[in-house]
Amino acid sequence: MSDSQRFPVAAHALAYLAHKGAYAATEAEPSAVLAASVPTNPVVIRRVTALLAKAGLIATRPGASGGSWLLRRPETICLDEVLRAVNGCAHLGSPPAGAKGCPVGEHIPRQVAKALTAADQAAGAALSKITIADLLEEDPEVLRAFAPHPACPNADAA
Repeated sequence: MSDSQRFPVAAHALAYLAHKGAYAATEAEPSAVLAASVPTNPVVIRRVTALLAKAGLIATRPGASGGSWLLRRPETICLDEVLRAVNGCAHLGSPPAGAKGCPVGEHIPRQVAKALTAADQAAGAALSKITIADLLEEDPEVLRAFAPHPACPNADAA
């Protein structure tokens, strides 16, 4: 899975678990079920849920009777936490080392790294105002002023 898909898949998985009321091991949703909802491969879901579990947002149980469940209510999980759980804006990449002796090559990587930090912080600040519960609403107040990103599937669906 590409880095650029981790955040949307993670947000989708958390919203699905909330929608299904999966708040305990007895209500765990299997990775195959989560994968069918995205849709993606169950292996992709297991990779993302491992990151979410490491961040303390969900718990998982392996095996045939395994699955994932939320450790917190969706109203308390902000999307900036989800972004951090899946390694932030890693999909923007990282600057190459640059060529020794080149005034641009020696200077630009540090500045690009700072720009990536700025992007990560801006994304985090914006996402800190949005919860998993908001994603489940038809027209949440916090997102009302925004149009769907044009690169997203179903962006023009209303």
